Amino acid sequence: MAVSAADHFKYPTGREGATTLGYDPSAVQAAPVDLLASFCGVGNPFSLGEIRPGDRVLDVGCGAGFDLFVAGRLVGDSGRVTGVDLTAEMATRARENLQRAGLTNCTVVQIHSEELPFPDHSFDVVISNGVINLSPCKQACFSEIHRVLRPGGRLLFADVVLEGELPAQVADSPQAWSQ
Repeated sequence: MAVSAADHFKYPTGREGATTLGYDPSAVQAAPVDLLASFCGVGNPFSLGEIRPGDRVLDVGCGAGFDLFVAGRLVGDSGRVTGVDLTAEMATRARENLQRAGLTNCTVVQIHSEELPFPDHSFDVVISNGVINLSPCKQACFSEIHRVLRPGGRLLFADVVLEGELPAQVADSPQAWSQ
């Protein structure tokens, strides 16, 4: 069962979040209610570049699967979308959400580290939404993304960026780091 992201973040989530971030209204309208309720992205990676029919797309940190759903609709039957997530719960939730949505061109893989279990040059596009900032080793994360992107491939990601020093009470707070 999907759980709503409402009231867990300091920014709009769910339908309001997707609408505020400028997602295609037809995708927002077509998304199953549970899938959309779980959405808590910080930006809209699809606003940064085109996803084409037939593309192979990887979503790093796919969460409950809303961006997988959007990408799956864009790549069509001739494309493939793969999501990875570190938690078994989110990978399971994404699989269930995509099954309910009727998408058959998407798969979800639980990973156990920042190493991506795919051959070099496997994807045309890598997307990510609010996840790279959580990586303790950004260089390794970006190196893996670069490795799995085909030459000329595209990285479309939305994330949060720290523009100053964190106050000590925030820097030492696991809750602050997770939100």
